[in-house]
Amino acid sequence: MNAQIRRAAEILRAGGLVAFPTETVYGLGADASNASAVARLYAAKRRPADHPVIVHFAAAEEAFSFAREIPKTAEALAARFWPGPLTLILKRSAQAKDFITGGQDTVGLRVPSHPVAQALLREFAGGVAAPSANVFGRLSATSTAHVKEEFPSGVDLILEAGPSEVGIESTILDLSSAEIALLRPGKISKRELEEVLETKIKSKRASSPRHSGGLERHYAPKTPALLVPPHALDAEIAKRKAPVAVLAFSRPDERVDYWIRMPREPRAYAQRLYGALRELDGAGCETILIEAPPETSEWDAIRDRLQRATG
Repeated sequence: MNAQIRRAAEILRAGGLVAFPTETVYGLGADASNASAVARLYAAKRRPADHPVIVHFAAAEEAFSFAREIPKTAEALAARFWPGPLTLILKRSAQAKDFITGGQDTVGLRVPSHPVAQALLREFAGGVAAPSANVFGRLSATSTAHVKEEFPSGVDLILEAGPSEVGIESTILDLSSAEIALLRPGKISKRELEEVLETKIKSKRASSPRHSGGLERHYAPKTPALLVPPHALDAEIAKRKAPVAVLAFSRPDERVDYWIRMPREPRAYAQRLYGALRELDGAGCETILIEAPPETSEWDAIRDRLQRATG
């Protein structure tokens, strides 16, 4: 693996693209200081130019070099959750260029914990712009097979590793203004963040910066998908004439052409989610019906992804 890490870092320095594992999902990386490399990244993902990317670093000190204002809240959260699945939005420094921030005055920073990501970032010794390794708006990749499916060509190297541990993207917290706001829920919950900050966190505002995963339809399968309350699932299945696929907590129904039963524990569900949706997406059905998860805080991040997947 050491030879692969060195090769990956060399590719990044040369302006190439490297897909690599993080604990959340797989990322598609480019040198965050290289405008042409980042342009190639955007083109590969078909990502809108005004949609910012998260920049990944090996350590907090390096990450904070991309910020011109580092509030005490950022230091406290970094000490508690980095390396880990948390992205902080801060006022950008001169090192964070328009081509990674979407022209905004803020930048998203993260220090991932996956050992392969850490090894790559240490070897590269700089910031790596790394959105999820998928075509923009589609299901995130949680395995090397998913990356290859998304990008049959155009990626210079894929660092091989097992399935993603978390399975959904990082929590995003906006610290760029006096009013702290949760922009995207993830494994690190609002309650955990509030315990460290000793204050209440607001929800996303109209004035919040544009950020990864912020569109109403995102993380979506190609097959039209519908989020269905548990009490309505049976009736929804009954009225369908064309082939239907189902993602649910309950046992399979013989009327359904393709059914995946999901775990009732939120972290296990999150880890399985994108792989299951990819499987259903390839089943050749007209619609994917998804049984809605519980309305409790433990399921916030999963509800967010499912609501965006169903548009």
